[in-house]
Amino acid sequence: MQLRFIFIFFVYISLVSCKSGTVNLFKAASPHEQYKRKLETAGLDKTAMGSAWINASSASMQKALTIKIPYKETGYFDAGKIPAAAYQFSATKGQKLTIGLEKKPSASALYVDLWYLADINNPKRIASADTLNNPIQHEIEDTGNYLIRLQPELLQSVEYTITITAGPSLAFPTISKSKSIGSFWGDGRDNNARKHEGVDIFGPARSPVLASADGTVTRVNENNLGGRVVWLRPKGKDYTLYYAHLDKQIAVEGQEIELGDTLGLMGNTGNAKTTAPHLHFGIYTFGGAINPLPFIDPVTKTPANISAAISNLNKTLRTSSKSTFYSSIQKSGTIATLNSGTIINVNSATENLYKAELPDGTTGFIDSKSLVQTTKPLKKIRINMNQQKVFDQPDSLAAVKLNLKTGATVNVLGNFNSYQLISDENSQIGWIVK
Repeated sequence: MQLRFIFIFFVYISLVSCKSGTVNLFKAASPHEQYKRKLETAGLDKTAMGSAWINASSASMQKALTIKIPYKETGYFDAGKIPAAAYQFSATKGQKLTIGLEKKPSASALYVDLWYLADINNPKRIASADTLNNPIQHEIEDTGNYLIRLQPELLQSVEYTITITAGPSLAFPTISKSKSIGSFWGDGRDNNARKHEGVDIFGPARSPVLASADGTVTRVNENNLGGRVVWLRPKGKDYTLYYAHLDKQIAVEGQEIELGDTLGLMGNTGNAKTTAPHLHFGIYTFGGAINPLPFIDPVTKTPANISAAISNLNKTLRTSSKSTFYSSIQKSGTIATLNSGTIINVNSATENLYKAELPDGTTGFIDSKSLVQTTKPLKKIRINMNQQKVFDQPDSLAAVKLNLKTGATVNVLGNFNSYQLISDENSQIGWIVK
């Protein structure tokens, strides 16, 4: 019966995807939204499976776990379940996010969306992976919290590796091989009477100072602090780049500039006469100066290698001792303290942690070394009551899979709350009350 439903489901989806219905499928939308519309057009959003997929997409965003960029994770979505995963992290204006995705099988559909959380109750989708899952590259325009959601189509098993890194959105403004930044945003100036509104990049005298982006030179002048300066407005941006202490200005006002063009030569004019030659690089918005380092930071960190065994993905394991279940990869938020023998299902691996799920659906991070296989039972028990109910979930309201008769012997694989996960000689059976 189940196989017949799956066959009908796929036939129905393939048919409705080729014709229009009450919903305009050709309206610009993310691949995830397009798939949701197909479900709705086919009426499958009214079925248990279709509605569960739609609910999972929104529910995952409400319980997103906290990660830190850079981040790398290898995970598995089981076709027998209706999964979705979401991660929250912070990003800074000027950074460029790169979100890469590898899948097995490569033809499987796995939707990846990036959201800005200016209002946690009204997230704004700002980017999505295309149907080929080419990397998402997105320049951060607002400092704040962001969220990534992953969700496969129904009835698809997918192994994936997602990699998220943050680099500069602008090119470095000098040719200095050392890329030596000697003074940073906010450093004290004039006996701390004012703060440094930029970064100082040191290099050889009269070496080229370069355009960090295509744009227009809006001003070329001199002032007491910056000496000889050039102002460049990058194309399509809401900020202006400020190049100061130049020995010589080469660009002229109104000139259209391409990335890498020489704007001037490095010097120490203005209030830098007593210092070594360097470029003061600043960025100004309508609200004033902002920290330019995220825009040009030459150091792009790579995520830590995954040391947790990926052979445990989609496996049911148990804790070997009392363990902490975290809401953050940095282990800064505790969801629960798990007793020894607690059953847990592994969804993905990152660094030396597993992202895992408790039997009640709660997700979090746990040290991979805290978990062991359930192949060796904790103990054997003999059923001493007639018609012992076996549930498919650790919940008295869950469906009863079967009833065990008095005298039956079963293995206890682990625990969750007041329930025990049991098996017979051949396979896992379900949950019984302790």
